[in-house]
Amino acid sequence: MTTVPSRRAAAIAFALSGLLPAVIRSADAPAWHVEAIASPAGADSGQAQISVQGDRAFLSWTEGTGAKASMRFAERTATGWDAPRTIVSGAQLMINASDTPSLRVLKDGTLVAQWLVTHGDDPEAYDVRLAWSKDAGRTWSKAVSPHHDGTASEHGFVSLFDAAPGSFGLVWLDGRNTEKSDEMMLRSTTFTLDGKQGAEAVVDSRVCECCQTAVAVSAEGPIVAYRDRSAQDVRDIQVSRFANGRWSAPALVHKDNWQIDACPVNGPAIAAAGRTVVVAWFTMQNKQGHAFAAFSSDAGRTFGAPVRLDDATAIGRVQVTLLPDGAAAASWIEFVDGRSQFKARRITAAGARGAAVKIAEGMGTQYPRLARRGDELIAAWSENTQGSTRVRTARIKP
Repeated sequence: MTTVPSRRAAAIAFALSGLLPAVIRSADAPAWHVEAIASPAGADSGQAQISVQGDRAFLSWTEGTGAKASMRFAERTATGWDAPRTIVSGAQLMINASDTPSLRVLKDGTLVAQWLVTHGDDPEAYDVRLAWSKDAGRTWSKAVSPHHDGTASEHGFVSLFDAAPGSFGLVWLDGRNTEKSDEMMLRSTTFTLDGKQGAEAVVDSRVCECCQTAVAVSAEGPIVAYRDRSAQDVRDIQVSRFANGRWSAPALVHKDNWQIDACPVNGPAIAAAGRTVVVAWFTMQNKQGHAFAAFSSDAGRTFGAPVRLDDATAIGRVQVTLLPDGAAAASWIEFVDGRSQFKARRITAAGARGAAVKIAEGMGTQYPRLARRGDELIAAWSENTQGSTRVRTARIKP
């Protein structure tokens, strides 16, 4: 596994924001309880992701170093995680804390995996690889690339999604133009499960260089959330919806006016059910970091007032998922007495907030995950212990 040093993290310099006040209200709701689940991940593991489809949930992660590095996964069962399986191994596997591989389970049960491989000697040049399995991960298709420009540049921050029956789609950050114009693009394409690739499309020609993307599928189709980058380096969260064979013009979730001359490495999260969409994100306000979420009732065309997630301050790393009653569960990381804490709470579109619950602490600035399977929330994070990391998991129930 090749670990890329983060020039982006070193370049972060937060700026002031003109953010409008968010809705903050208390909510009467049962307290959540956190229960540890034995993790299937071994030593030196990290970069956890969770994918849920119906009553099935999959955890993926990376494990090992160098030529022995692997991308692995396990499925949630009634008694815990099943035995882990390996998707890909090898020294070309390129992973850092912020740009991670992932697994997606489609509606028909097909598993789709994406990971990154090095491109030459430049540590910030890498490519996307995809493979899929129709037999629960016992065998995988030949790996393919969604981009064919051949440039030694960044291709990553992938989000996978269900497309038409028998196919899947993805979006990714594409740096083929950065050497000439310093502009990172958000691009998209589709694949059928027999390997036929659809046309590439540009979703947005200028976006933040290294913030994670997120995609959900509403009743009206896929919707992608990402951090934009204006000509004045305002980096607010936008969405674009896929309808009638094309991506819509990008629209702001909220006008934060966060101007920053560096990538904050802090992308949004999104969830959808029917025409309800919720987006969570991080921004800066009066030199303080805060996490927010906003709801849409029209499949992402418009969003309501932001609901603040944290009580004091946050460093982001947000996640969000919708609950059966139309509320959402959202999570973030904040530092308390010098230790990072992974927290979550219930929120509603009207701004009501349940009590925050601490899921874990000591994960540093890693990117934890939160997803819903049935009546339980599943959380995953990388725990730092004496210089090494290990993926841990838990469930949260009222």
